[in-house]
Amino acid sequence: MELNEAKVPTMYFVGVSTGDSSSKNIFPRWAETLGILPCELVGIDLKIHDDANNYRDVVKFIKEDPLSLGALVTTHKMDLMEACRNEFDIIDSLASELGEVSSIYKRDGKLCARATDPECGGLALQNFLPSNYFNETDSELLILGAGGSSLALVWYFLKGEGRKCPPSKIHVLNRSQGRLDHLMNLAEGWGSDGEVVSYHAPDP
Repeated sequence: MELNEAKVPTMYFVGVSTGDSSSKNIFPRWAETLGILPCELVGIDLKIHDDANNYRDVVKFIKEDPLSLGALVTTHKMDLMEACRNEFDIIDSLASELGEVSSIYKRDGKLCARATDPECGGLALQNFLPSNYFNETDSELLILGAGGSSLALVWYFLKGEGRKCPPSKIHVLNRSQGRLDHLMNLAEGWGSDGEVVSYHAPDP
């Protein structure tokens, strides 16, 4: 992992194989539309469940480099938050509650962490599911994985807009027990009342 001083305003994309992402093609068009050129999107590839020091190195670099303005975080949302919580000046309430960060940005000289998945995941569902789908079909929901995006979906149906028309039951399957326990503890606090069921599946 090599982190070089930014020469133009730069946003980072913290993932696993960012070179294959369509975001690299889309970002210049966003930037042009928003009128913020010149600027760059730079990928940072880290191993899944990487060493905590590598997460801290990335966050400290963004914090200290003047033209490094923020980052989108995928895959590493929960690991990065666990390793770097003390590096942020401001953590929004959802990021703190979920224990994940998907958006890193600077405001007034402060480094901020935000969890955007609960809102974005809900908006994505609204775009392809009929508004009363779960009530009309009495369907259940299966979520594969218990990471940040899964937490966001469970939150959406228990605490967000989705609570108006939730699945009759939410099943969550994950390879590691720890992530499942974390999700279930949060779900109970959000009032799941048995609506969320977990399954530990350590192998294919």
